[in-house]
Amino acid sequence: MSMPGLANTDDGAVSLEHAMSAIASAISDPSRVRILCALMDGRAWTATELSAVADIATSTASGHLARLLQSGLTVCLSQGRHRYYRLAGSDVACLLENIMGMSVKHIRTPETRAPLPLRRARTCYDHLAGEIAVELYACMKANHWITADGSTITQAGLHHFQSIGAVLNPKTKRKPCCDCLDWSERRFHLGGDAGAALFLAFEAQGWLVRIEGYREVRFTEAGKKALQRHYGVVFTD
Repeated sequence: MSMPGLANTDDGAVSLEHAMSAIASAISDPSRVRILCALMDGRAWTATELSAVADIATSTASGHLARLLQSGLTVCLSQGRHRYYRLAGSDVACLLENIMGMSVKHIRTPETRAPLPLRRARTCYDHLAGEIAVELYACMKANHWITADGSTITQAGLHHFQSIGAVLNPKTKRKPCCDCLDWSERRFHLGGDAGAALFLAFEAQGWLVRIEGYREVRFTEAGKKALQRHYGVVFTD
């Protein structure tokens, strides 16, 4: 039985609609959402670890992971007898972050829903997100280190990146630099290859450390001083 309005639609368009529906369906379950949010830290997790995060049985988590694999949202890595799951790529993380930004509009008093450390600084797959990331991005824009549309690092920006040891990938297949909507701040932070390079530089310099098993990151004393010196970010705690 044909659907009204699709009689003259080519096969490619119909396929796209089905593909979009499949992805939306894969994200529609709260347990799968919790699994995807855990994977937003950019690391690989076992089914047992993800079952604990989602508060479901391991066997149930395995079923959800199979669905996420089928939809192309996650990938599975085998290491000896163990299997690890991670997001399929930065584009999936960007999709999830945008959905979070849209969803928070429908939550009453959203500012109280996310823990303060998570809102302050966290990973968005492979780059920094949260209040501090938004402040950093605003500073970069004000100093003209990034073009107005957020798509390119300027020469002044490249000089800054080099000065802190942030290495950009000239052959990246992802966006070299882009705005990424921060779901908790409702403003933009730095995404793309540039965002990933900045995060790695901060980590290599010892300016931040990851909190094992969580998306939160913590800035060290050296990091707090460096961010104030380079970006004017003032830590009150």
